[in-house]
Amino acid sequence: MSETTLNILQYYGAGAALLAALVVSLNLGVKWTGWAFVVFVTSSIALIGWGFLNDEGAGIGWQNIGLLAINLVGVYRYLIAGKPPEAPDES
Repeated sequence: MSETTLNILQYYGAGAALLAALVVSLNLGVKWTGWAFVVFVTSSIALIGWGFLNDEGAGIGWQNIGLLAINLVGVYRYLIAGKPPEAPDES
């Protein structure tokens, strides 16, 4: 794999994760959060590729396999299943 391709995967994965985390943190609503999870999925896929295609990134690859599963749950909850249940009041 070329160094350029590895760099694209690495930096796309990192940047997409930052963008998605920002959108989730802004609490813009169910649809926005769902689409943030879609971006998280693309980030995980890029970092899985980067992790297993370079010599020292297997740990990041395995971590992102787990994160991919979590992010797919987020896509399902927020975009496919509909509005998730409200969190209980903590007062």
